[in-house]
Amino acid sequence: MPGIVAFMIMLISLLFTSMAIIREREAGTIEQLIVGPLKPVELILGKTIPYIIIAQAQMVMVIMFAVFWFSIPLKGSLLLLFAATSLFLLSTLGLGLFISTISATQQQAMMTTFFFILPLFMLSGFVFPIANMPVVVQWLTYLNPLRYFLVIIRGIFLKGVGLKVLWPQLFALIVLGLIVFTCAVKRLRKRLD
Repeated sequence: MPGIVAFMIMLISLLFTSMAIIREREAGTIEQLIVGPLKPVELILGKTIPYIIIAQAQMVMVIMFAVFWFSIPLKGSLLLLFAATSLFLLSTLGLGLFISTISATQQQAMMTTFFFILPLFMLSGFVFPIANMPVVVQWLTYLNPLRYFLVIIRGIFLKGVGLKVLWPQLFALIVLGLIVFTCAVKRLRKRLD
């Protein structure tokens, strides 16, 4: 159940964010946003904050189903889970923004998103244990934010572990998120200019 929460958050945040800028470009309103008083940072925040709220609300709904419908106890800190989800969203929203900068249409953005989702899902440890993968593929999994978030969400949800145990995964999410989001923002700024 915790793995499904992680996958749903990734799927929704990637899909919605990859379509956000493209939708404005296809509707012809991106030019109005560019010439308006908005700075590029404000535009990016305006396009990503709603999806952060949607993903967090989705996480709450799925956790409520897990706890009340399936009777799976939440043993860890809910606050740490929300913080870890926000760090995970930094990398997925960054990847979604990057996809929106390299795509020309909404269909292309959707197909590119699914091109990224399948490897992220397969290399996360959700379906196959990472230890059973070939060594080269195991090294590739270190670039996958879903790998770290699955460890975090399973640790918090099922084992009740805290920051003392999960700090390496949280640190990896911070690093990956900052790198991906920074690259996406720079590319988006270049496209907007």
